Amino acid sequence: MKGQFNLFADLPPPADKPIKFKPAERPIWTENKAKLIERYLFYFVLITKHGAYIDGFAGPQYEGKNDAWAAKLVLESKPAFLRNFWLCELDPKGIVKLQELRAAQPKVRNRTIEVVPGDFNTNVAGLLKTSNIDDNTATFCLLDQRTFECEWQTLVTLSRHRADYKIELFYFLATGWLDRSMAGVKDKAILERWWGRGDYEKLRGMHSRERMQLFCDRMKSELGYKHAYGWEIYSREVKGRVMYHMIHATDHDEGPRIMNRAYRNALKDRESLKRLQKDLQEIWGNTGSGEKPTGKR
Repeated sequence: MKGQFNLFADLPPPADKPIKFKPAERPIWTENKAKLIERYLFYFVLITKHGAYIDGFAGPQYEGKNDAWAAKLVLESKPAFLRNFWLCELDPKGIVKLQELRAAQPKVRNRTIEVVPGDFNTNVAGLLKTSNIDDNTATFCLLDQRTFECEWQTLVTLSRHRADYKIELFYFLATGWLDRSMAGVKDKAILERWWGRGDYEKLRGMHSRERMQLFCDRMKSELGYKHAYGWEIYSREVKGRVMYHMIHATDHDEGPRIMNRAYRNALKDRESLKRLQKDLQEIWGNTGSGEKPTGKR
């Protein structure tokens, strides 16, 4: 918007080659990673005015820290444009927590919240088949796994569900302790299912950034995503060490730019809603994605 202050002036223009992002002013700590997901979805659905959300490992990971629980933050985010939720969990205690969370939500017209017990890797194909998620539905899937929980075939299934823009992925790679965890796994089939191939040994001793980039490259070359970027999540306790890389895979040119904004602002107060909506719509229109803000998703 010419002549006006643009909340997204720090974002680079869309490009087919990798985008270089400036370092953030403040780190995202492990206890804040749920806020990053919530802020990105908040930005994105201001444009789409709707959306579906799948959480493959949805139970709370930090006892007594509800502000670090992604399912809770996303469900309670306003405006309540996300319409359909599938909250999946294997642990019985986590299932109970999710059921209590669902029961505590106010009734919102045309909104459904389904708690799906069991192994997400086993259930994902059936969930998608019965979900009515089509090419007109903006769809996001959080995969905040416990190290090796999310199998590669699950990513394949998610990426192949839609013929148009694929389901966006938020995939957490346990960078900080991956070597130690790999060494402790006795059943090597677990690692093979997680990595999706038998050559997982090459990951041992690899620099965390190189390992993250390898995942990004596979998401583009094997899963077919147009963009995949890794965002660093730090430990406050372990002297600022990178503990996770949150890998964001999307087909939308505006996706990485909006994630960059979310990464910078996840720990800040929200911007003016009216001005933010205008700026987001301008970004969408300038990316060449071929879609209108409230058009086909």
